[in-house]
Amino acid sequence: MSESVAAESDFFAVVGTQRAMRRLKPDPVPEELIKKVIWAATRAPSGGNRQPWRFLVVTDAEKRKALASIYSQGWERYRASGYGGAAGRELAPEWAESNEKVLRSTQYLADHMAEVPVLIIPCVFGGGPKDLTSGSSIYPAIQNLMLAARALGLGTALTTIHRHNEQGVREILGIPETVDTAALIPLGWPKGNFGAGLRLPVEAVTYWDSWGSKRP
Repeated sequence: MSESVAAESDFFAVVGTQRAMRRLKPDPVPEELIKKVIWAATRAPSGGNRQPWRFLVVTDAEKRKALASIYSQGWERYRASGYGGAAGRELAPEWAESNEKVLRSTQYLADHMAEVPVLIIPCVFGGGPKDLTSGSSIYPAIQNLMLAARALGLGTALTTIHRHNEQGVREILGIPETVDTAALIPLGWPKGNFGAGLRLPVEAVTYWDSWGSKRP
């Protein structure tokens, strides 16, 4: 029983402090740790156990530089569009501060992406009709990867901005047209500290038995 309690405590500590770490050191990450986080990713469930994923690990400096250029261009376009509609909205002080921190750290990542030692691109076999569930098995795998990285003291961030020029990414990495990229995950040793991110309380996002029904 004591072992299960300890394991549970460790699990929730990892979940509670795993957040986007966009300021990463250029120090190399041992290959065995890269393989370990991908091992965790492949433990995720998938429909029919088809495991429709592949994980493209990019450590080559020139390819990282080329991907960083695509990411930076995408970020500039996204920022110019109003950062997903957040611009101009009135936010509570704590949320406004959090939003500013995200903006600054994302800008830092865009400026320094080429220095990140490892970029992981989770891919999923495509080619069929697209709907909400198409390729969705990849995201539990990505979460496993990111939690494993946190447990090892490695920082990650889930990004998708590269998809504004997915064809460019395909050309850099030789990805076939039948495969879609689901994310671009920088992986490295963090410059800052892990900690809890600002989140809505459980009561604010949970309904019971019908939409809008909350516990008293």
